[in-house]
Amino acid sequence: MSPHIVLRVGAKVLIPVILLFALYIQFHGEYSPGGGFQAGIIFAAALVLYTLIFGLDAVQRAVPPVAVHLLSAVGALLYIGVGVWAMFAGGNFLEYKVLAADPHLGETMGIILIELGVGITVGAVVISLFYSFAGRTREQEN
Repeated sequence: MSPHIVLRVGAKVLIPVILLFALYIQFHGEYSPGGGFQAGIIFAAALVLYTLIFGLDAVQRAVPPVAVHLLSAVGALLYIGVGVWAMFAGGNFLEYKVLAADPHLGETMGIILIELGVGITVGAVVISLFYSFAGRTREQEN
């Protein structure tokens, strides 16, 4: 029996809860403190926990570095895309109220999309940095 069985079982229970909490923070950030940055950090922390318990190879199989780099670009493009969309709709960059016929709905849509872009970007960049630093130990051992 593995000496880390309690850690592995505990992580398998906690990681989905942590990820669900990150989603809660992401989509509840419009109404309360929190939002994209905090959700991205919490999401990345779940993957760091996964790495500490199961190893770097396991997490990189689950979330490949190429996907992390792609997600960081997608998040930034989503943020910029909302701003450009507002400009094409007749407003200023990131002026959410012009995104829909009802200004309140436009504000809501804009904030949710912007925070989603921030969350994706922050989470992906933190994971990318973690991959970079975690992989350096292998270079130093050789």
